[in-house]
Amino acid sequence: MRVAVIGGGPGGLYFAALAKQLSPHWEITVWERGAPDDTFGFGVVFSDETLDGIAQADEEVHEAMSAEFARWADIDVRYRGTTLTSGGHGFAALGRRRLLSILQERCAALRVDVRHRAQAPSAAELAASHDLVVACDGVRSATRTAHADVFGTELDERAGRYMWLGTDKVFEAFTFIVDEHEFGTLQVHAYPYDATRSTFIVELEEGAWRRAGFERYATRDHPPGTSDEDSIRRCEELLASHLDGHRLLPNNSKWLRFTTVRNRTWRHGNIVLLGDAAHTAHFSIGSGTKLAMEDALVLAASLNEHPDVPAALAAYEAERRPVVESTQRAAQASLEWFEHIDRYTGQDPHQFAFNLLTRSRRVTYDNLRVRDEGFTAAVNRTSAVPPMFRPFPLGGLLLRNRVVVPPTALHTAREGIPGDFDLVHLSTQALGGAGLVLAGMTAVSADGRATPGCPGLWTDEQEAAWRRITGFVHGQSDTCLGIQLTHAGRRAGTGTGAASGGGVDPRPVAASALAWDERSPVPREADRADMDAVTADFVSAARRADRAGFDALELQYGHGHLLSGFLSPLTNLRTDAYGGDLDGRLRFPLEVLHAVREVWPAGKALLVRISAADWAEGGTTEADAVAMARALAEAGADAVDVSTGEVVAHETPRYGRSYQTPYADLIRNATGVPTIAVGAISTYDDVNSIILAGRADLCGIGRAQLHDPLWTLHAAAAQGYQGPAAPWARAWRAGSGRPPSARTDRIPPRLELLRQPAASVHRRWLPRAAAAPAHR
Repeated sequence: MRVAVIGGGPGGLYFAALAKQLSPHWEITVWERGAPDDTFGFGVVFSDETLDGIAQADEEVHEAMSAEFARWADIDVRYRGTTLTSGGHGFAALGRRRLLSILQERCAALRVDVRHRAQAPSAAELAASHDLVVACDGVRSATRTAHADVFGTELDERAGRYMWLGTDKVFEAFTFIVDEHEFGTLQVHAYPYDATRSTFIVELEEGAWRRAGFERYATRDHPPGTSDEDSIRRCEELLASHLDGHRLLPNNSKWLRFTTVRNRTWRHGNIVLLGDAAHTAHFSIGSGTKLAMEDALVLAASLNEHPDVPAALAAYEAERRPVVESTQRAAQASLEWFEHIDRYTGQDPHQFAFNLLTRSRRVTYDNLRVRDEGFTAAVNRTSAVPPMFRPFPLGGLLLRNRVVVPPTALHTAREGIPGDFDLVHLSTQALGGAGLVLAGMTAVSADGRATPGCPGLWTDEQEAAWRRITGFVHGQSDTCLGIQLTHAGRRAGTGTGAASGGGVDPRPVAASALAWDERSPVPREADRADMDAVTADFVSAARRADRAGFDALELQYGHGHLLSGFLSPLTNLRTDAYGGDLDGRLRFPLEVLHAVREVWPAGKALLVRISAADWAEGGTTEADAVAMARALAEAGADAVDVSTGEVVAHETPRYGRSYQTPYADLIRNATGVPTIAVGAISTYDDVNSIILAGRADLCGIGRAQLHDPLWTLHAAAAQGYQGPAAPWARAWRAGSGRPPSARTDRIPPRLELLRQPAASVHRRWLPRAAAAPAHR
């Protein structure tokens, strides 16, 4: 078998070495246009997980790398004159040049044909004469560009600026420097990689970069291989207090914009992409070299495990893509956090450091507590109460904890009247320990239902049925109970709930005459009379909700329902005063809110749910979402329930764990308005992390609460919390502890003659003091 590898970076060399070990008879050629000792960049960081894989795959490479690793376990956050340290993380770094040398030596020993200073033929040419072409030609891959239509390439170039540098200051830990200046925030990602050098990446938001004067340097001509020396000297001046007299070291260092590379597929015939050619992830969360070497291992293994190249390449991509996409999601969250770092620089140092460390959602409250309990105790101000069980004032209410059960569409009502199933559902959720439980998708009029199975609140009989439910719940629990009011608008009749059927107005009212999809009726555009009627319906339903005994009211302004239709530029095409710019689109929703606010008691809570993003081109922007939330709060909303999507049928959401939380974070930190975060939040660890970092004030637990109606109580038991924020009903109290399971009654014997001292969670890189202990 003849294999061509385009690119002699770590990914290409490691793949060649592994493939040659597994199949010594293969003819493997690596083309690298640079010299053997050419390299850009400085140090490369590896996780323990990746190193375990390298150790299992090629012990010689692992031993050579391990002999020269810089190792440490601490992360330092330098912010506002303080340095806060979190331990127990575990890092290993190596100079990129040394890594290349190790891999080159390994390839030579295995007799891989590595051709330096050699421009590879095109991938198409190589594909005609080789059985396999592995394109490791980097983020600007010529192979990928030549076949971009096949690979389905998406390049997401960000607006921020960064420069990759080194320094002769040897940092003792992974160090985040956050320096506030009159032009904005200057941030640094620094870490050691040998006894004399550290990597030092400087990053700024675009506006701050321009205000700092870097633009005039960047516009000068900097030929390949040269560096922007003026910018480097300026960085030295600005960061002098952190460099302690040391210099910044360039290596083809210029201001760059980070580009996230995604591809629909990594395969084209017998050509396959590997490393940065296939995907990139922001440097703040991981190493591109690490990902490339992991790719290499899986590709070599797949070729060994499958009978032919097509099957092997399919297996390689099937195995690696979920891992890479997970990393990219975390990297995207981290990238966006640093892009908007000014949102958080008002936080106190402990909360800021916690926020920074948990920015990607991979590191969490519980994870940090296990690694370094002292750090989380300091962030918690030594409070023994987990963040999720701290009370929160919401309007005129005091919620006993931060957990909200969001509105759930049950589709079990008949003629809009909630029945026994609604009673059982809401009472069980309320007894499950949440601070606030919301009844879902309740229509303010018969023609405002999404399906005939939706409950309503427009008749006396419906009001009485709700009063029966609230009376029972309040008789059993002090959980606050709320109800969501809505008019489905153009979504009327589009639901597929259990009780859907006839009886829905085939001509629903909407902001504009746009059908939800090709199977839905075209609505009529609401005129003044329609808007007056809808406002009156909301006011009437709010009065009924108060009389029915609800503690909180939520207005549905999201998910494509009537008032959402007015807010989104994709669904509001009006040319009158209720369309056009955001002020016009907000006009009618604000009229409804003002009217409801007048009749809803001040001692209760009034919420508004919005879709902060439409997940479709031309939809609601982040600036729109912020302005929208600010206007709603000024009009009387006590909090904003921040959801996204379901505004247009052609949306393309990017689902993932707590994927909507960044929008609650955006609104809360841009406006100061209390927010509820929702969307794939399912663990108490995530709730604690979101609350403690200041990303939201409350967390909506939806599907996880359906899976386990006692989710909040079980979260308390798992954390050893037994306080008033998680009360068990008297009849259930016997079940408040974890039930015994197999071998839980076994007490292990002592089998150590000499007890080993507990290892410190703090480990620093101290190469200049070889005799010093590894821990302190």
